[in-house]
Amino acid sequence: MADASAPYRIRGATGEWEVVIGLEVHAQVVSNAKLFSGAATAFGAEPNTQVSLVDAAMPGMLPVPNRECIRQAVRTGMAIEAEINKWSRFDRKNYFYADLPQGYQISQLYHPLVGEGSVTVLTDEKDEASARTIGVERIHVEQDAGKLMHDQHPTMSYVDLNRSGVALMEIVSKPDMRSPAEAGAYLRKLRAILRYVGSCDGNMEEGSMRADVNVSVRRPGAEFGTRTETKNVNSVRVVMAVIEHEARRQVDLIEEGGAVAQETRLYDPDRNETRTLRSKEDAHDYRYFPDPDLLPLELDDTFLAECRASLPELPDAKRKRYEAAGITPYNASVLTAEVETARWFDALLEAGADAAKAANWVVAELFGALNRRGETIDQAPVSPQGAAELLALVGDGTISGTIAKQVFEIMLETGQGAGAIVEERGLKQTSDTGAIDAEIDRILAANADKVDQYRGGKQQLFGFFVGQTMKAMQGKANPGVVNERLKAKLG
Repeated sequence: MADASAPYRIRGATGEWEVVIGLEVHAQVVSNAKLFSGAATAFGAEPNTQVSLVDAAMPGMLPVPNRECIRQAVRTGMAIEAEINKWSRFDRKNYFYADLPQGYQISQLYHPLVGEGSVTVLTDEKDEASARTIGVERIHVEQDAGKLMHDQHPTMSYVDLNRSGVALMEIVSKPDMRSPAEAGAYLRKLRAILRYVGSCDGNMEEGSMRADVNVSVRRPGAEFGTRTETKNVNSVRVVMAVIEHEARRQVDLIEEGGAVAQETRLYDPDRNETRTLRSKEDAHDYRYFPDPDLLPLELDDTFLAECRASLPELPDAKRKRYEAAGITPYNASVLTAEVETARWFDALLEAGADAAKAANWVVAELFGALNRRGETIDQAPVSPQGAAELLALVGDGTISGTIAKQVFEIMLETGQGAGAIVEERGLKQTSDTGAIDAEIDRILAANADKVDQYRGGKQQLFGFFVGQTMKAMQGKANPGVVNERLKAKLG
């Protein structure tokens, strides 16, 4: 069995290689309007129905920065404890493509809004010792381009400018990741942070979060090799697949006497391979210069204080709070992975549920039921308050854990409250020693041979007697009383 703590290595014909990974994540800012215009940003609108004169680059149109987009980017920077630059500037990145009506993209090359920060990840959710800190070099804000559609006409491509001008945060990591698993953990954690903050919905299927994957290989500990960049990858699973394939391709190429070209590549999921898109451009190829239509951004202390005050409890802080309340590190990690789960669980705690027992129940029972039903926690038919009522009935001995499972299934199907179900169906647990003694006497009499075996030293038969008693009482007997009375009678 492989050692999970061992460093990730690619075995080549000439020895071992190490992979070096950096991710540039493009996250669409949650805002009702675009970065420099008032046009709407709703996903799924009819093509070219959300395009202002600014987005279409009509002559004489001047961009005006959207305060909310800047605020969301600053809040994101604060969430990863990054340096916030009070003075930043917009630059024009010049290139010509059919989905870029201006002939340039407004971005931030030289003076980004957010400087260095970091994201801490667990490569193994059950092991705190697997924590790794991944550096973030910068976050800058920029406009998105439009979208070319090649499948609408046999000989022509159509252009949809709805996305043109939408605000993006480009979150650039340092080349600190050394395995596909680390890159996957980083992307999942970054997505969670963005969704907690509310600055990006993290919906990778809709393209509101996508990654450019930079990969190079080297001998362990040697100088960095030449990297390639695979563009616009929109799932964690595919990011990991890209890294595995591209690292192996580079190792094979180098060992065969070739050299890795610095270039931009695309991933083909059907063939599980990357292929060349274009040779990699450098900054001078884009002829960057300060945007003459936009003044520098200058942030004051009041604005920054408002941004910081608006931040919610973030995943790491929430996880530590859960662990301090007696929840296992694994359960705490699972419960904080998605913001909707954490909110649901917090509501369960506020309704009075015991933290550790509630965590076990949510991870085992609730998640199991939702998986079977194909539902998310937002669609759960049982509310946090309803779940708290069910757990309270178990906690005070009104029903057993076995009966609780039955009650929960009825709650899922009918939407009824736990208390009402228990009352209507006569499911209350009995601690009546007279009734329990009567059933135990009957069972011991019917199984005299097993009683003799137990008294002869076969202690494991005790579980058999408990099971028979619970079955005879239809799961309604108090297990503690059953154990106590059986011990007394078996001697």
